[in-house]
Amino acid sequence: MSEPSGSAAGRGRPFHSPFTILIYTRNMIKAKASRAKTGSSPARAEHLAQLSLKACLIARDAAFNLRDLVTHSSRMAFLAIKECEKELDMIEREIDERLPAAISRVGEVRARQLLSSLKCITDLERIGDLSMSVAHRVNARTSRLPAADARALSEMAVTLHDMLDLVHGGFVKLDLDSARRVLQMDKEIDAKCNALFQKYLSHSGSDAASFDVLLMAQALERAGDHTTNLAEELYSLIEGRSLRHAPKKTPSS
Repeated sequence: MSEPSGSAAGRGRPFHSPFTILIYTRNMIKAKASRAKTGSSPARAEHLAQLSLKACLIARDAAFNLRDLVTHSSRMAFLAIKECEKELDMIEREIDERLPAAISRVGEVRARQLLSSLKCITDLERIGDLSMSVAHRVNARTSRLPAADARALSEMAVTLHDMLDLVHGGFVKLDLDSARRVLQMDKEIDAKCNALFQKYLSHSGSDAASFDVLLMAQALERAGDHTTNLAEELYSLIEGRSLRHAPKKTPSS
């Protein structure tokens, strides 16, 4: 599978193949979970924080494989997305189970990081579910997607991939600019989704196949929204205040 043009990996960043995802995630979870069970409170907290970062990479690679599935109907890409979704579910369960005990034994700064990890894994797990829903729809088709639709959905998946890559880098480096860029890129996904809806809803000849395309576009658009949640959480972690409930400016302010 080739890397999408303009994507993070295409610019020289490392790309994890489906098989790499499976190997490093399972080994990482088994080894670190074993140490975290008996380790110190800081070690357990660090383990959970690292899990959320790994989950971001897995969601990113699911988005990459969506591009390949939509474009080439690749069976390998479908299986990779399925494995990513399972891994994200497993990571979410571990964080849900272990975070209450970990957060009660750390200071305020680490507690905020753990709460951020909990919020992030919720969004990342949903991104995995939405990616899987698109994969199932593509896999169930008896014919290939029309070229124009496949191109639009592929571009949405590439943008989602790059947004998740920025989110991961932003959390690693605590980079506020990454959060801002993700919020801007979400508009690209929204625009492509709206264009597909206008295309098919502007005439009465839409059929079940075209409705399927709209459901796939909507799933990718929602995955983009969950990624903006991650960017907003990154902003909150760095700045100490949330963008989600910021007061609106009045005309006189």
